Amino acid sequence: MYNDQKHFNSLELDKILVKASAFACCEKAKAAVLSLCPITDFNEVKKQMQKTSDAFSLSLRFGSPTFLNVHEPDNDINLCQAGATLTPKQLLNIAAILRQIRLLKEWYSQCENVENSLNIDFMDIIPNKLLEEKISNALISEDTISDHASDELYAIRRKIRQAESRIREQIEKIIKSQTYQKYLQDSIVTIRDGRFVVPVKSEHRNEVAGLVHDSSASGATLFIEPMAVVEANNEIRVLQNKEQDEIERILADLSAKCAENAEQIKGGFEAVVQINVYFAKTNFGAKYNGNIPKITDDGVIVLNKARHPLIDPKKVVPISLQLGKDFTGLIVTGPNTGGKTVTLKTIGLLTLMTMCGFMIPVGDNSQISVFEKVLVDIGDEQSIEHNLSTFSAHMKNIISIISSCNSRSLVLIDELGSGTDPVEGAALATSILEKIKQKGCIFATTTHYAELKVYALQTEGVQNASCEFDVETLKPTYKLIMGAPGRSNAFAISSKLGLENSIIENAKHLISTENKRFEDVVESLENSRKDFEKQSTLLKENNKELERLKKEILQSNEDLFKKREAEIERARQKARNIVETVQAQALAMMNDLEKIKKDKDKQEFSARVSAAKSQLKSKLNEMYDTADPITSKKDDGYVLPRELVPGDTVNVVDIDKKGTKRCHEMRC
Repeated sequence: MYNDQKHFNSLELDKILVKASAFACCEKAKAAVLSLCPITDFNEVKKQMQKTSDAFSLSLRFGSPTFLNVHEPDNDINLCQAGATLTPKQLLNIAAILRQIRLLKEWYSQCENVENSLNIDFMDIIPNKLLEEKISNALISEDTISDHASDELYAIRRKIRQAESRIREQIEKIIKSQTYQKYLQDSIVTIRDGRFVVPVKSEHRNEVAGLVHDSSASGATLFIEPMAVVEANNEIRVLQNKEQDEIERILADLSAKCAENAEQIKGGFEAVVQINVYFAKTNFGAKYNGNIPKITDDGVIVLNKARHPLIDPKKVVPISLQLGKDFTGLIVTGPNTGGKTVTLKTIGLLTLMTMCGFMIPVGDNSQISVFEKVLVDIGDEQSIEHNLSTFSAHMKNIISIISSCNSRSLVLIDELGSGTDPVEGAALATSILEKIKQKGCIFATTTHYAELKVYALQTEGVQNASCEFDVETLKPTYKLIMGAPGRSNAFAISSKLGLENSIIENAKHLISTENKRFEDVVESLENSRKDFEKQSTLLKENNKELERLKKEILQSNEDLFKKREAEIERARQKARNIVETVQAQALAMMNDLEKIKKDKDKQEFSARVSAAKSQLKSKLNEMYDTADPITSKKDDGYVLPRELVPGDTVNVVDIDKKGTKRCHEMRC
């Protein structure tokens, strides 16, 4: 794990952590999310990503667990361990932590048979339902202790209520008395300093015997405790003192119980926070349509349909690229506001997020490598305070990058060599990239320099890429084109905006022949690429149409075959029904003939009946054959070696039987 906030902030990792912390349940969990740093150990990154993945899978299958907004208990636990008595508020927070632990454990009980990497984290949370209920049953709120916190407290409060009831009855008699009503300001019972009193007009102070406890702001009313209830009020005061002593005893007892389970409570809270961090990551990933990339340590980055998570998903254009496999360097060119810087930030930010264990907004088959350092020079580093120009500030940063980068570094530089003389800047940029390449870094940079485009074309292991720009609409498409250098399109844009053609033509003549030839080659490549994309798109559409027609034909053939089989089966069933009907009728007829036979003993008649019966059975068999014909087997092209003669043995393929040719017929 390493912490370089300057480079992290350049890639806006801090903004990602702020958004992810919104999914944390409490201040400690929020702080844990905000303090996340990229991990440089390959195995630890895979371990953390597996936990994020498992948390996501369990949430999809069983729903997300409930997390409560609880406070860190360490200070409170330390106090009660030192023998102090906790306040109801502190005890209720501990009860909430215990409830959180129990709820998490209950939720995880349904996942225990599902293989996942979070099992060890859930093992650290041990419920203590007895202490949780003891605190919850004793404390109704921060200001209210339940009557049932103890039997003694219940008895004391019952006596207080009884004493208060007796006092009210006595005072009610006084204020309803004809004798005292004329002395009272109001016919109500009130309380002053915890004692029951009546409001008496000040001029009648001596008419009502009792103790004065208070007066109104004007002095017109005195609040007097009648002598008749003084003893009862004293009794209540004594009971209230006993009540307070019992409450202190209850709180001290609960505090001692918390001290006994101190380590369990602390450890459980820490486990809850850690588990919440994993689910905060998954909830953040789900909101931003995150995916789990393949994680390696070989320096290879493959982004498929990657999106910058801080750009409106309705506006962001996904990019696809690969870096570190066939080439270790990428030169991204194109017009201003075309998406070059966003491309760099997307590469760097998604790498850092992966190293922090976050799901990232990419498509399937994406891959992120773990790096030792991600070094960045993006943005305006001009400093008035230190009297540094933009070029000087960037160069100071690049010097630091060169000195600290190695073969396990990802280096991202925006507009390398800009801010100075173009000729010197281009030469310096080429030399810097060559040095970074020699150190074995994986790197990507943006530029407008044609010299760097040529460098990418001529240098093994360095590839061009460009951000597409639509000259017709004068708007960038934000589409990243791999393998092709981009054009500045300055002449085309100026012409579209209305600059005189004579000025543009004169500018073209001022360009060196070599640069002009290079731009013409780039333009030719660009036009060829667009033509290829059009042809490729048309071919894909034609292939889709062919596939659709193929599927339709196959489906049609399948439907026809099913209909044919169904019709044949219906015909067979119908024929069977006819045969069975005729058979039943024939059998009935033969039974009638048998009866006649009994009456006719002549041998000739009997023979005739037998012949008729045999003939009838034969016809019935023929009807069965008609109803269930044998499906002929396909001709396999076999040719007889000679003409058949009587006595030849042959194989009848259709019925899979052998037969002997006799005259003009065959007998099986």
